[in-house]
Amino acid sequence: MTSNFDLARTPVPRAGRVVCPDSLGRALLAMAVPPVQRRGDVLSRVLLLGRRGDLLEPQRPAALAADALEEAVPLDHLDRIDAEAVARWMVGHHPGSTWPAVVLGSPHGAAVQLAAACGAAWLPTTFTVTAPWPGGATGDWAAAMAWGTRLARRIMAANPGVTVRQVHDPVLRGPLCGTTVSLHVSWRSLPEAYRAFLRSRVVPGGASVLVRDLRTWPALSGPPGYSFQIGTPTSGWSPAEHSRDNEAFRRLLRAIGAREWTDPRADLLEHYAETSGEPGLEPQLRQLAGESGSTAHRVLYTDPQALSAAVADLYRSRQAKSHGGSHAVVGTGRMTDPWQVLDAGLVPYWCESSSRAAALAAELWLAGSRPFDRISVLPEPPGTPHEHLASLTHWRSVAAFARRTGLVDRLVAGRYPTLPIAAGHASHFFRHAEANPRRPEPIPVADAVRHLAASTTGPDSMIVS
Repeated sequence: MTSNFDLARTPVPRAGRVVCPDSLGRALLAMAVPPVQRRGDVLSRVLLLGRRGDLLEPQRPAALAADALEEAVPLDHLDRIDAEAVARWMVGHHPGSTWPAVVLGSPHGAAVQLAAACGAAWLPTTFTVTAPWPGGATGDWAAAMAWGTRLARRIMAANPGVTVRQVHDPVLRGPLCGTTVSLHVSWRSLPEAYRAFLRSRVVPGGASVLVRDLRTWPALSGPPGYSFQIGTPTSGWSPAEHSRDNEAFRRLLRAIGAREWTDPRADLLEHYAETSGEPGLEPQLRQLAGESGSTAHRVLYTDPQALSAAVADLYRSRQAKSHGGSHAVVGTGRMTDPWQVLDAGLVPYWCESSSRAAALAAELWLAGSRPFDRISVLPEPPGTPHEHLASLTHWRSVAAFARRTGLVDRLVAGRYPTLPIAAGHASHFFRHAEANPRRPEPIPVADAVRHLAASTTGPDSMIVS
């Protein structure tokens, strides 16, 4: 444990240094404002698993491990993490005096697209911290939990208003989960910076929209406020498939150099997954709305692709009024840019990963939609090939739904599936697509919410109110 004397000498880490630059939420926050207002270089940064492609085994894993340790939050800084400062940093991404609305919640690309379409700000309710794991082993999740518990205690001691969910995911993080631990920090209550934003920077009569993932996942409980899960629903794998009884999982473990693996108990209790955020935020938002005369809405989903389809249909209905909407773009993960999509008059459909399940959902949406003249597909390479990954052939079949021209982006295809690309590539792609003569007028939040509610197929996939 760090002493009080050591703490006095340890600088408070910058919020931009605290939030993991590889995390989806970090990329979405950077994209949540128009390009001219963006700051930092996170969108031009290649993810860790996309680097060192010129090296072979065993040099590449060692080089990636060194890169991961260099970018992780130093261990002696964990006690000085300030979750309120992180919230202020996030709010600082949104310049200007007032906004018509704010969308908050889970890191979902369609939620940021919804915010852009309504001219609203977007703020996440969780953030990810990556910390070094000295002497770690990719397959030893029990040791990862023991180490992560110690680190989480330190973060929560300095920030009583947060919870920590540790995620040990050999599917999406590959060999990196043997070098660093991934800690997902959630605010139990709205941070003061968010409250101030809602009170003073949302126009009178404005709105807030809470978008929240309600999927559950087996998790081990630790000290109060801390829990641990193996894998994540975003990967396309089920909890039961993270087992040595599964040949596909054994192949994955061998590929990432995991020499051991003990299957977790099968009777673990289900908790909200790491993408969910804390349920206590919703009543606080409604209370703030009542005090300020604004309106609080919620969009709760158990199927992330249901939200993607509803937002894509919202864009198409609006673009059709300006003679747009004939070009659909299917992007996965960080391969999106809501404001560039708006300017180009495109219809965006977002997949949370490049899994087969996500590709199938995109096909189902396209099959049920009026045909598009053009379809562009940008599947983000995950970095670790695995059993449930959609093939390039599958992504080309998604593009083939186009009436005239369907294509998978050439640069992305050349790096798929092993070398992730910088998120800014999507911005570059959309910037060179056809452009509207002017950006469309923002959609009133009430109209957008009514459209989403009308698009739901039932409470089992999405609830809108």
